[in-house]
Amino acid sequence: MKREAVEPFVDVEWCKQNRRRVVLADVRWYLDGSPGREAYDGGHIPGAVFVDLDRWLSAEGSPLEGRNPLPAPHDFALGMREVGISDDDIVVAYDDAGGVIAARLVWMLRATGHNSAILDGGMASYKGPLETEHPSRPTGHFTAKPWPSARLAEIHELSTEANLVVDARNRDRFEGKQDPIDPRPGHVPGARNVPCRENLDASGKLHSKAELLRIFAAAGIASAENVISYCGSGVTACHNLLALEFAGLGRGRLFTGGWSQYGHALELPVELGPA
Repeated sequence: MKREAVEPFVDVEWCKQNRRRVVLADVRWYLDGSPGREAYDGGHIPGAVFVDLDRWLSAEGSPLEGRNPLPAPHDFALGMREVGISDDDIVVAYDDAGGVIAARLVWMLRATGHNSAILDGGMASYKGPLETEHPSRPTGHFTAKPWPSARLAEIHELSTEANLVVDARNRDRFEGKQDPIDPRPGHVPGARNVPCRENLDASGKLHSKAELLRIFAAAGIASAENVISYCGSGVTACHNLLALEFAGLGRGRLFTGGWSQYGHALELPVELGPA
């Protein structure tokens, strides 16, 4: 029996209508190292489980692989089981940043054939009282699957003219005006800048499909077929990939190492300034 496809973004009303089929996942995580777990413990959407990005959605970082390489499939599956997620669940993930962090879990699940979506608008879209209790869920039945090579890109592919490389970081980091995290400022030569946070409106909700198409067209993107998305370390780059899919442009590929890998490869060229 063919499984129903779920859009990459869903709203609170959709979750209410499908509440018996949905597992809510809180994926709050902060680049400055502030613990997402503390934010979750302080109040989360009722019924949501906490998914620790550093523990379950990333392997240990290194200059060679970047700050947040993908975990081993076994480790990812173990994490999903531990929080009570099973193969047949529909996972709707949220954060307090409009979904740009939660996108990492959603992309990982969708890339391995699981139904998952970002809660459009994140925590702010939920208007009811938050809870501090941890939901009691049985251990999940989640199958470890290899990361699909067709959805990933390697560092050497960033310099291939056949690919359109898209940088999801904010414009100041893309242009090399500042970079407080990585060893070199700038971006991959020839990359286009589509800051993932600009996929959202002032309320933190995703723009309409028509507006997303306009944003991507302005960056020269008419199809995701040859797109490689990167960011600092393979987290927020997932938001651009999901937005491309939502807009009907298809599925691009993720360069997980991001600038945290590329910037350490001192033999590779760097470009400064706007695209």
